[in-house]
Amino acid sequence: MNEFELIADLFAPLATTPGAFGLKDDAAVFRAPEGFETVITKDVMIEGVHYLSGTNPARVAQKLLRVNLSDLAAMGAEPQSYLLGCQFREDVSQNWLHEFAQGLTEDQTTFGISLLGGDTTKTPGPNAFSLTAIGALPQGTAIRRSGVQPGDEIWVSGTIGDGAMGLMMAKGEYTPKDASDAPFLKDCLELPTPRIGLGQRLRGIASAAIDVSDGLIADLGHLARASGVGLTLAADAVPLSDPCRRALAEGASDLATLLTGGDDYELAFSAPAGSRDGLLSAADDAHVAITLVGLASDGEGTVRVLNEGQPMAVSQSGYRHF
Repeated sequence: MNEFELIADLFAPLATTPGAFGLKDDAAVFRAPEGFETVITKDVMIEGVHYLSGTNPARVAQKLLRVNLSDLAAMGAEPQSYLLGCQFREDVSQNWLHEFAQGLTEDQTTFGISLLGGDTTKTPGPNAFSLTAIGALPQGTAIRRSGVQPGDEIWVSGTIGDGAMGLMMAKGEYTPKDASDAPFLKDCLELPTPRIGLGQRLRGIASAAIDVSDGLIADLGHLARASGVGLTLAADAVPLSDPCRRALAEGASDLATLLTGGDDYELAFSAPAGSRDGLLSAADDAHVAITLVGLASDGEGTVRVLNEGQPMAVSQSGYRHF
């Protein structure tokens, strides 16, 4: 297929938003609902950097979409549409392309989002993708990184470290002794769950939030610096899945690796100490577990990590892009 045949075959069926015009114009028209603000985020995924070459193409597409939806979730936004940029290897197969598009089709249904437009080209290098997700939220309700106040409690959703262990497994660096752990960790790495429902329910309760992509300690550092406070993380309070606990017991990993590995796509957020009932109710409504893991205090944008009350040494706080 040439470029236009590929777009018509794979991507035009995904462009169900009226302003996308079936991908037949130079640009799309987008309007936020009355009384709402538009929230925009972008992420890039490159073969061999952000995902392994043998990854199922449907899951490549789904993770590409979901990591962006996780950013929307952190601000409390509802997903609306997205723009997609694709650089496909010259030797990419038709089957690979169709599976990639099928992954997007499935997730568009799951998350109620549709394609607005984009660009497609070939490259002599690895596959590379860029996705811009667009969401909306009521005016003035965005949850920022900069709202943490001294005395706020620090919470996290779900469990931490599963993506890091999934990557170790995918790279052949870890084989779970319990065979049932392997599919769980693989799914956590390749198919993260953006906490969209929780993010929306945190509006008006959480003082700040961030999605955990680079590692819990690193992303708490982003909150601390943006807010100009100090954060104390109780490492022993961080929620871990049973597969991660088994990996620790086997000596296949350590707690520092789980707290810095990234690829969790959970929400870390702060809220005043008196907000616990509201937070727990919001989490229950969103069907997501949340755990109290730390406290904010006066400080200089730093994160102190304690394990059972004692300082915990961490050589690197999280994934570094450069």
